[in-house]
This record gives sequence, structure tokens and C-alpha cells, in this order.
Amino acid sequence: MASTEQTYHPDGRVELTDPEAIAASPYGNAELAPTRLPERRWTTYNYAALWMGMAHNIPSYLLAAGLVALGMNWLQAFLTITLGNLIVLIPLLLNSHAGTKYGIPFPVFARAFYGVRGANFPALLRAFIACGWFGIQTWIGGQAIFVIVGELAGSSWTGAGAIGGHPWTMWLSFAFFWALQMVLIWRGIEGLRRFENWAAPLVTVAFLALMIAILVKAGGFGPILSQPSKLGWDADFWKIFAPSLMGMIAFWATLSLNMPDFTRFGKGQRAQVVGQIIGLPTTMSFIALVSIITTSGTVIVYGSAIWDPVELTRRFENPVVVTIGLIMAILATMSCNVAANVVSPSYDFANAVPKLLNFRTAGLTTGVIGILIQPWRLISDPSIYIFVWLSFYGGLLASVAGVLIAGYWFIDRTNLYLADLYLPRGRYWYAAGWNWRAVVATLIGSVLAVGGAYSNPGAGPFPADGLIPFLKPLYDYSWVVGLLAGFIAYVALTITSPHRAPTAAHAATP
Repeated sequence: MASTEQTYHPDGRVELTDPEAIAASPYGNAELAPTRLPERRWTTYNYAALWMGMAHNIPSYLLAAGLVALGMNWLQAFLTITLGNLIVLIPLLLNSHAGTKYGIPFPVFARAFYGVRGANFPALLRAFIACGWFGIQTWIGGQAIFVIVGELAGSSWTGAGAIGGHPWTMWLSFAFFWALQMVLIWRGIEGLRRFENWAAPLVTVAFLALMIAILVKAGGFGPILSQPSKLGWDADFWKIFAPSLMGMIAFWATLSLNMPDFTRFGKGQRAQVVGQIIGLPTTMSFIALVSIITTSGTVIVYGSAIWDPVELTRRFENPVVVTIGLIMAILATMSCNVAANVVSPSYDFANAVPKLLNFRTAGLTTGVIGILIQPWRLISDPSIYIFVWLSFYGGLLASVAGVLIAGYWFIDRTNLYLADLYLPRGRYWYAAGWNWRAVVATLIGSVLAVGGAYSNPGAGPFPADGLIPFLKPLYDYSWVVGLLAGFIAYVALTITSPHRAPTAAHAATP
């Protein structure tokens, strides 16, 4: 009989002493199994480059540009985004720890608290949101291809017959970009790491070039930085600031859950922590500043805020400049999309049916669902993008993050038993594979966070008084409410109704 003991290494990382202990489990496959120590070789640079690739992308640019379009000046938008990314870094690093220590991806990590079967609940919730993001990014990349070919082929391409409100050539560009990304994901996680390492710096150069071009047209920084805020610093600003801040946090709320999918490959805790601290706040603040300056410059140059960089690039007359700029945009989008929005759901879908799906086939599933979500509708308006899409799903995922942080750091004190995460009727089996405490805590956090979801008349799908009117005031703080409510509810339910876990005689003591 294979040993289910685990080995504790001096640097704090843990691995199964005998990987064959879980080989026959119906709840595991090669991708979900704990990463062996020789395969954990991602360095500080790899994590910094990963975040550069994920942060320097068009939706990140749209995030800052959208705030300017909503009336903020450069300083207000910059402070909102920087604060949001410093806040989301906290749960992101807390959840990353388990990936590096145990070499496990997010859906397996979630089994410790939701149950071996119940982990599918948060994993699939995260996966479907990632599919939405994959679709959004793919639509943007398709737009860039559409414009590049249009520069070369002329009006016969850009003026093609419309289908569903867009030229059929736009749909063709969308399909081509989708297929391009599927080829990259088919090469696996190591292919992704190599792609990120060289693509990330090129993307940075492209965004800087776009900003410099607008600065030249606008007459320098002076006219841009002197633009007053349309909101001022009084009640009009603070009314938009809170939900905007929640949207900024929610932008990376997905990664705050599934970062173990990447940190499982880390050489140590220091490598992933330092790499992420260097990578996320600095690069997001940088792209925010570039976006804010560029978008503010378009107000001076063109008379209105052009928040879409693809549309802005089309305004330049030199076809060489347009083509190079949009090729960089395509690299940016692919770099972010495959890392942030395909890796996670690939593991999540594989976790649901591990004997039918592996990393590659689950990635293809993600791509198909990303089309079915109709991303061109989600990105049609900055109000919908920030206040509906980001704020709503941010509240949902925050409640999951609250449960994970409470369980791992407060209840289990970072001690997990690897074999039991894959085996039926172990300490993480709970009741038929489900831990009702985590599910109930997540539902409580989600209802409090997004139950009051509302939209301004004509600006979204929710009623003006909120789905549940008395919860409407909480929706402006959806991420914070979801995180705290999920955390508190899980701790309270676990303390008042503790789980009687089977004795883990097979587990070594750290």
C-alpha cells in the first residue's frame, strides 16, 4: 500500500512522500496532483514578468480610461486604481501561500474548506467569470486584428456586410484570435511561462509609445495635468469613488483566488511574494498612469475622451505606426488572457471531471464558453464594465476569498494534509464530499455583497432601487462586504458546529 505521508522540507515547502498514494483517486489527475519539488522552479522574475504580462493589457488600460470617461481627473483616477491594487494584494498573497507550500492549484486548495466535491462550487464560479474575461479579451484582440488588416486591405475589409451589428470581417478576426490563443494554451504551462518572459517588456514599450504620441499632439503634460475634474472633490466624487474602488479591486479578485495555480511552481515563498509585490502594484499603477495621461490627452486633441486604445490607434495617419501599435496590443491581450483567464478555468473544469478533462481540453472548454457569454455586450459601455460586470462578480468572489483566508490562516493555521485533498472519506470529505459551513458562508457573503445590486436608469440590467432594496447601500462596497461577511460567517459556523475530522494518523507532523 502506498504511503500517504508528506515530506516537510527545510524551506517550508511540502510534498507527498509517495506520489502513487493518490494515483488511483477519482479526484485527481496529472495536472491537479501536487507539483514535485524539482518542478517548482519559477523565480522572482518569472512572477514579476507574469504580472507585467497580465497587468499591461487593454482591459487594464480601459479600467483607468473608464474612470476619466466617468469624470475623474488624472489624480483621482490614479489614486483610485493604486489604492485598489494595494488592497487586493493582501488576499492575493494570503491565498498564494498555500500554492507555494503544498504545490497545489486553487480548486484543490479549496477542497480543504469546501470539501473534495464541494470545491467545485467556488471553482466553477471562478471558472465561468474567467470565461467572461476570456471572451472580453478575445473580442479586443479581434478588434486589433480587424483594424490592422483594414489598414492594409482598405474599405473592402472595414466596410464588409454587417452580421449582428458588426462587419463579418470583425467576426472573422475574432475567430482567428480565438484560435491563436488555443494554440498557445495547447503548449501547456511551461510554454506560457516562456511566452510571458519575452512578451511583457514589448507590451510596456507599446503603451509608452502611444502615450508619447498623444503628448506630442497635446503639447506636453501641462494641458493634460491642468484639466479639472468634472466631479470635484465633494459629494459627486465620493459617490462614484466607492463603487469605482470596488471595481478596481474586483479587477484582480479572480486572481486573488486562483493565484495558487501559479505559485505552486514557485522556488519558495520569497520568490513569489517579492515577485508579486514588484509585479502587481507597480505595473498596474504604471499602466494606469499611462492610460490616464493618454485618455486625458485625447480630450485636448480630439475634443472627447477616447477610452478604447484600439480606436485611438486608428486615429493615427501612418499605417506603419498603426500596425506596429496594434500588434503590440495583440501581444498584450494574448499575454494576459491566456495567463489570467485560461489557466485557472482549465484547472477548475478539470477539477470537476478530472478523468475526462485535462489542462488542454479544459482550456478549449473555456474558449467555447467565452464565446457563448457574448463579450461584445459586456464591454460596450464604461458604466456597465465597471459598475455592473466588475462590481457584481467582485462581491461574489470576495465571499469565497473570505472563506479561504479564514479556513487556511485562522482555522487550520496553514496546516493541510495533501493526500486527504484527493482521497474520498478523508478529513476533507465532510458530508458526502461537501462542507456545508463553507457553502452557507459563501452564500451569506454573496447575498450581502450583491443582493442590493442596482443600476442607474438606462445604464445597466439591475433595478434602480436594487435587487433587494434594503441591501442597496452595501452594493457600493460589494468586495469589502463579501470578504468580511464570508470570513466572519465561516469562522462562526466552524466554531459553533465543528467538523469531526477522522484522525489523520497517516499524516506527518510538521
